Amino acid sequence: MAGTIEVLVPGGQANPGPPLGPELGPTPVDVQAVVSEINEQTAAFDGTEVPVTVDYDDDGSYEIEVGVPPTAALIKDEAGFETGSGEPQKDFVADISVEQVKTIAEQKHQDLLAYDVKNAAKEVVGTCASLGVTIEGDDAREFKAKVDDGEYDDVLADEASA
Repeated sequence: MAGTIEVLVPGGQANPGPPLGPELGPTPVDVQAVVSEINEQTAAFDGTEVPVTVDYDDDGSYEIEVGVPPTAALIKDEAGFETGSGEPQKDFVADISVEQVKTIAEQKHQDLLAYDVKNAAKEVVGTCASLGVTIEGDDAREFKAKVDDGEYDDVLADEASA
């Protein structure tokens, strides 16, 4: 590959302007084609900042690799708030359902150290604790204890083994 460009773009909303345009402009790739392909691949993350890597060759060919947004960004998007709590143990900014936790865990699973969705969900819950987000009305630590006790095994089971 002749070069690599790494940028953060809003999911499904990339355009030929900054940050992509100035990076891709001097390269031999078709900027509009790259932008269109990035928008297709990131549409599921509508508006959330998504890490994207574009590897290109001197002949104008390119490969796009789309990462997964940070866990905190996925939680904020799912729960619909802008910033976390300044005092996450006292002031809660949002409440999400166990199904929303599972959705985020499935999106992030490839990037996490967890072996399965249940353990990936526990990592997501840890981020909820630092943001001041409750799950099913419970403090994130209380919810994690319930997950450890098997209370949500039916919901957090891997699809392949269910």
